[in-house]
Amino acid sequence: MFEINIAIILVIAAAVLVALFLKYKASSSEKRMMLMLQCAGLDPEIANQADTETIIKEVRRRCRKCQSEDLCERWLAGVEDGSNIFCPNAEVFRELKRAGQARATVL
Repeated sequence: MFEINIAIILVIAAAVLVALFLKYKASSSEKRMMLMLQCAGLDPEIANQADTETIIKEVRRRCRKCQSEDLCERWLAGVEDGSNIFCPNAEVFRELKRAGQARATVL
């Protein structure tokens, strides 16, 4: 019985650690995404606007699955030179910026 209790506690502890790790990764990718929006010349508030909700949902998904986290961190910190071509959302950010500029021109 003691062994069963220990096993249950270990399983619960492992589940909690995994949940905390996933929350940390999501938080980190959200911070990188917001910084990348700024670097792309976009207002980070675009992430909270209803008219871009579907686009930003996809941007978040791509950011969370990105395999270039280390490069992204270095680029955002100014350690890496060049463009953000490594970013899976780079083209989306450029299009959002163009759309925003076109909208401002019309207004």
